[in-house]
Amino acid sequence: MQSTEIIAAIATPAGRGGIGIVRISGGNLVEFSQAIGGAFPAPRVATYTDFTAADGTAIDSGLALYFPAPASYTGEDVLELQGHGGPVVMQMLLRRCLELGARIANPGEFTLRAYLNDKLDLAQAEGVADIIDAASETAARCALRSLKGEFSAAINAIDRDLLALRTYVEATLDFPEEDIDAADQREILLRLSRLDGRLADALIKSSQGSILRSGLSVVLAGKPNVGKSSLMNRLAREEVAIVTPVPGTTRDAIRQTIQVRGIPINVIDTAGLRESSDEVEAVGMQRTWDSISRADVVLHVVDAVSGVTEADLKILAKFPASLKRVSVYNKIDLAPDVPMAALAGELSVCVSAKTGAGIDELERLLQTIAGWHSTGEDVFLGRERHIVAIRSAKDSIANAIGQRGQPELLAEELRIAHRHLGSIAGHVSADDLLGEIFSSFCIGK
Repeated sequence: MQSTEIIAAIATPAGRGGIGIVRISGGNLVEFSQAIGGAFPAPRVATYTDFTAADGTAIDSGLALYFPAPASYTGEDVLELQGHGGPVVMQMLLRRCLELGARIANPGEFTLRAYLNDKLDLAQAEGVADIIDAASETAARCALRSLKGEFSAAINAIDRDLLALRTYVEATLDFPEEDIDAADQREILLRLSRLDGRLADALIKSSQGSILRSGLSVVLAGKPNVGKSSLMNRLAREEVAIVTPVPGTTRDAIRQTIQVRGIPINVIDTAGLRESSDEVEAVGMQRTWDSISRADVVLHVVDAVSGVTEADLKILAKFPASLKRVSVYNKIDLAPDVPMAALAGELSVCVSAKTGAGIDELERLLQTIAGWHSTGEDVFLGRERHIVAIRSAKDSIANAIGQRGQPELLAEELRIAHRHLGSIAGHVSADDLLGEIFSSFCIGK
């Protein structure tokens, strides 16, 4: 469905730059191009020209690139005006496009049009946003595979086999007087079991990708002066937190996103927890507890020299029971021979934030807690909606296995599973879902 409505947007980031791009998409841009560039550029040939205002004066000079429909990003005629990247010049050029009848594109509208014109499916469209937002190299590679259609191909292959099984089952409904014989029962069970296994594999790979997207929220908590800020700096490989011998130096939460073996970890260094009459310090400690309540895991930092004290036990008692906790015994460079008595059921690691000893072990532990157990080469950067759809389809297949002796109920479970899988690539999707997905894109995409 090509649109005759012309949209335009600045496709490069805000601010100054060597090059700025205004992107235009719509039906038949011949007159539009002639009005703004003086001539119509040959398809896919970078043409140097002046970009002119309504009175013929030059706004800027640069390259015009024309991509005719349907062989363009959106599937419509696309014109790119590449000029100098000053914000004032870009705004003047965009304003000229609006004078010529274009309107400013909505967030993600270029990619939405690409989806509506069958240039890519919904999962690939989400891959566009994912590759822009990727927080690590591994996430970027996974997003690129989604953009290239690997995730869609895997889901579509399952979808095709599910459709074939639906056809097989529903054919039996045309002959209600015939019972499904034992051979048919075995065939249906075999095919259902295969689908269940493939959905389980897709769920694992998508869940792994979800870790790359959102990362792991890790809070450093403990008494003052146990080395939380030093540990933060060691994990971040830079001085992001102030470190002094004075207890209570950290008064507010300090946040830093780091990469641990390709996984984004959102680390929060917090104010030391202790009894205090200082109003500012009390506010900082309350924020510490707020951060702990939202964390995926808390690293309870303990001074290895003194070991677990009464104050540490009081802090431990206040941690939410459901919260994953790791006891990090810091400063082992000062207490190499002091045994650390492990508390019942705790995960623990001994480190020196000063020398770096034990940091590799701590990073491996965080990797395990995150649930990451892949090289990333076969992982899909799954979104929450993908995971929900795959899990729901898998649940329907499990229900179908229990209903295989009742064709009507079996067919209904297969139909539901088919609908869930179809929503991933956009074969089945509501308008509000499309609006939610594309509204998170940047304007020029």
